[in-house]
Amino acid sequence: MNIRPLLQALDLQKDAARALADDLRAQIDDLQAQLREAETHLEHLAITRKTVTGLADRLPASPPELPEHPDYPRILAVFNEATGPLRAKDVCQALGHEVLPKNVEGTRAS
Repeated sequence: MNIRPLLQALDLQKDAARALADDLRAQIDDLQAQLREAETHLEHLAITRKTVTGLADRLPASPPELPEHPDYPRILAVFNEATGPLRAKDVCQALGHEVLPKNVEGTRAS
């Protein structure tokens, strides 16, 4: 009886199984790296939560009272819409005030 074809078939199966095992090891390595990243992210979230809850005790119970100046809400809106730093001159322009020293200083004082 010639067993050579049987041995060749076994070798083919062995090679396929080895390739599958190598592929699975690579997937495991990738999954372990992803798991480490996820665990690190979880640790960072836990630290952030602890920090935020620790700081929450220091926050005032009620929001501070806003000044009663009629331009104050408009000034806040200008800052909220800004994409970069603002100068008092920029705020004057956004509010439609003339850019005069008295207006710029008044805006700076608001």
